Amino acid sequence: MIRLYDPRYDQAELLRLIRTELIPLSHTVHQHDAQTIRELPKRFRRGVTYVAALSKKSAPVSFLHFEVMGEVLYLDMMVTHPAHRNRGWGKKLMAYSEAYGQASHCKVARLFVDEVNGKAHQLYNKLGYQTVRYVPELRCYELLKPLAPL
Repeated sequence: MIRLYDPRYDQAELLRLIRTELIPLSHTVHQHDAQTIRELPKRFRRGVTYVAALSKKSAPVSFLHFEVMGEVLYLDMMVTHPAHRNRGWGKKLMAYSEAYGQASHCKVARLFVDEVNGKAHQLYNKLGYQTVRYVPELRCYELLKPLAPL
């Protein structure tokens, strides 16, 4: 099931997923970067986070955080626990976020993917995202997808 993030129940698991699955792929952040870790709860409050869980009360197995900035849906972080990959969670979370963006009158969805994260890059391409540039200082690709109005 897909549901909205609830910090009381979900925060610890999301922080663990970020530390173990997302940060190791990043060129600009390190696992023990205390300031980055401390700022994550504030980052979650700035946008919307959907979590995928096996039940209403179970721990998240995947999540996607995003923000609407004007007419742009900015997809910020997405992580799926390794034991739950290839089950469609990322695709479902992307669909939920894109629907949110369309309802918010966004014209385009934008995201960055680390150069070493080929599987994520493949997923985004399958979902209609086009690579528009490589950002060498971040070692990331920028991808865009037009969002059709609802």
